[in-house]
Amino acid sequence: MPPAAPASSSRSAAASVAGSAAVSASPDDSADLRGSGPHGRRDARVLAVCQALYTSSVSIDLTLTGLVGYTLADDKALATLPFSLITVTAALTTIFASFLMARIGRRAGFVLGASVGALGGAVSVWAIFHHDFWAFCAGTATVGVFQAFAQYYRLAAADAVGLEAKSRAISTVLTGGVVAAVCGPLLAAWSKDWLAPVAFAGSYALVTGLGLASIVLLMLLYRDMAPAPAVAGTHDAARPLAEIVRQPIFAAALANNALGYAVMMFVMTATPIAAVACGHSIGDGASIIQWHLVGMFAPSLFSARLIKRFGVLPVIGAGIALSALCGVFALRSTDLPHFYAALACLGVGWNFMFVGGSTLLAQSYRPSERAKTQATSEFTTFAFSALGSLFAGQLLARFGWATINAAIFPLLAAAALATLAYARSSRWRAMGGGA
Repeated sequence: MPPAAPASSSRSAAASVAGSAAVSASPDDSADLRGSGPHGRRDARVLAVCQALYTSSVSIDLTLTGLVGYTLADDKALATLPFSLITVTAALTTIFASFLMARIGRRAGFVLGASVGALGGAVSVWAIFHHDFWAFCAGTATVGVFQAFAQYYRLAAADAVGLEAKSRAISTVLTGGVVAAVCGPLLAAWSKDWLAPVAFAGSYALVTGLGLASIVLLMLLYRDMAPAPAVAGTHDAARPLAEIVRQPIFAAALANNALGYAVMMFVMTATPIAAVACGHSIGDGASIIQWHLVGMFAPSLFSARLIKRFGVLPVIGAGIALSALCGVFALRSTDLPHFYAALACLGVGWNFMFVGGSTLLAQSYRPSERAKTQATSEFTTFAFSALGSLFAGQLLARFGWATINAAIFPLLAAAALATLAYARSSRWRAMGGGA
């Protein structure tokens, strides 16, 4: 693809912000923008591989932790607690991770996160060998620290490139999840008997191996890059956080990231249990989740191109509609094809909302505001995700599968309203109604 023409120097900052929501670039586009050259593209590819390693670790936990928790827990109602602790710990760590990386650099922070993840896998192995449920909870919780740091991979890639390339950088990193979505459950099954006769211990040993592989890759190939300005020529002093979060662009980004993640985790966590309760096999439940994970990450191969062609707001709108379609399919029938269709729509819908929301987030702050803005967004996103995961099992047990799916519509409506408010604000600013 030929390089994109540079933006006109006469374009106002307001029009730039509004127009930036409608464009993104391929890796070869906007070569004149800072960070869009070879180093920015290389770092995005390195982070994509790291994303694959991290997502594979989480996929192993997603596939097996409920089963292992059920085996180890004396109180079977606590079986899903170890997996929920991954998300809870990630939420509690995100703010610390952002400010720490502002001090020590992204590479050092990512290495630290992967190191803790590797340690968590080792603790889980020990817990399984000693049949210690609470130690297993500790092991899975430390994987949440890995997740908290890894969640910044996409933002690190976006920060290192210019305005036109941010969507592409985010999509490039998330494509690493495609391989993991397919291979993660297969790796879990393949490795579960590595340390026989103790079942499942081998899979958590593999989690340690994946964390160590991430450390090696980051140390050898990843380099910190100074953030490129979200708007060319913007080097102003940092604004108060309250002013940043009041921006319609930040509100839309946060709504799509946090509410999209909450809806996805809410339904996904309940799905395997609901599928079995509806008469399907455990294998069917695992297969539904596997294809859901493919739906989550495979669109990253083309979501940036969709944003470039149609604009970020229409892509976000399509994501909200697809997530709502998940609820429609699930409420219509509990047969196996409807489970597959619902979770596939949920996966693709999450991807469009998350890539679009992350693109808006990367445009909402100045370089001097990066740490506190990203910390606020990521903490809120993980907090909503944790709540979705924690409440899913309880609501499913008390009210059933239909209630789980009916509950997602108000959340998606809130995301749609925040997105529409930003669209109106963008048009108003573009017409000269704002500074």
